[in-house]
Amino acid sequence: MTIIGRRLQRFAERMILQLALPTAATPALPTTLSGLNLRSSATMSAGGIAAAPLDAVFKEKKALRSRVRKELKSMDPALRSQEDDAIQRVVLEAPWFKSCTRLCAYISCAALREVDTSKVLSEILKNTAQDDHSQVRKKLYVPRVEDKNSFMRMLNITRMDDLIANSMDILEPQPCDAEGNEREDVMLADEPVDLFLLPGLAFDRSGRRIGRGGGYYDTFLTKYQELAKDRKWKKPLFVALSYSLQVLKDGVIPITPNDVPIDALVSASGVIPISRAASEMRM
Repeated sequence: MTIIGRRLQRFAERMILQLALPTAATPALPTTLSGLNLRSSATMSAGGIAAAPLDAVFKEKKALRSRVRKELKSMDPALRSQEDDAIQRVVLEAPWFKSCTRLCAYISCAALREVDTSKVLSEILKNTAQDDHSQVRKKLYVPRVEDKNSFMRMLNITRMDDLIANSMDILEPQPCDAEGNEREDVMLADEPVDLFLLPGLAFDRSGRRIGRGGGYYDTFLTKYQELAKDRKWKKPLFVALSYSLQVLKDGVIPITPNDVPIDALVSASGVIPISRAASEMRM
């Protein structure tokens, strides 16, 4: 082998070694469920074949989703109704909810056994009079799924009649209103959102959230955070609503680098502040 050939070989070996080892620029992210080190899906072996840590985490997530779904399915309907009322009461009475002026919220689906949001949405859409100091007027955006590639939009609605059932029998806004005008997309709005009310399958007190596997919310929240940063807006609060059985022990929920943490959790027992921003608001 020529001198140049040997130098090229040594250079290639060094590059493969750098890809295979964690560095300060690519810190390892632990998942306490299995002790795996997760950097990204680009982790490589010396042979150039992608390693499998993320595959293992996805399997853990799938198993956890299956378990939580079964528990939700067997949840006593009377208890579910009781917790629905309690959770919505906590939200409606919370200062951080009363003071917000623009928010994104999900339309609950009974078939998915999501925490009910009907009373919260009804209160928002009542357009409380300005002379009622218990609550300020609010602008509401709700989700519309556009495709199966984790693409979701948040569109403004002013009444429940703005919603129609999609192919999965989940209510969502039509792209245009009754006059044929396009609904305002929150990503194109001139003012920032204060609050996101989020669904999910399981949560913990450290801010971990696991959804239903489509990646719609993690993708959307990441994009909105980038938008807020670019426009120098304050990051909105990410608040999840959860039945008591969905609040798991810390470390049980496996995570990947793409998972977006929540700021606070609302259950029937009250609000659990998680992030510094939530704590500073005395939630």
